[in-house]
Amino acid sequence: MTAESRICELGIQLPSIASPQGLYRPIVVSRGMAFASGHGPIGDDGLLVRGRVGEDFDIEQAAALARRVAISMLAGLRVELGSLDRVTRVVKTLGLVQCISDFQGHPAVINGFSQLMADVFGSQRGIGARSAFGTHALPGGMLLEIECIFEVDEFLPQVIPSD
Repeated sequence: MTAESRICELGIQLPSIASPQGLYRPIVVSRGMAFASGHGPIGDDGLLVRGRVGEDFDIEQAAALARRVAISMLAGLRVELGSLDRVTRVVKTLGLVQCISDFQGHPAVINGFSQLMADVFGSQRGIGARSAFGTHALPGGMLLEIECIFEVDEFLPQVIPSD
């Protein structure tokens, strides 16, 4: 099953992508790899979700927001690549969780992101190397930030999305 068909089967509607709020590109493709810059969780109101795990959010709520980050990142990948079917594997994920000082559930939070990647790309291609860290501060006070490296098929023709 293809990644595009899995997105449909899972009932996921990929959102519009936001413009960067700094001097960077959200996704850069180079030499068969797609590098996704740090993405933060966007709430239903369209604003960045701010707070700390262990104070404002519990593990389950934060994991659900990490899943939202995965959906947002997939939307950016689709725009950049033309199709998610060009992704051949998740290589490396880095997750940062803004949390209280004694919180130790960082991996459980980032599992929300990783599980969606496994659901979309399968357990062989969708689970890569990963690190999950806690921090006392993230840009804009966002709850979490996740970046990821993907291997992509350079030989599949790029599908230009229609407007």
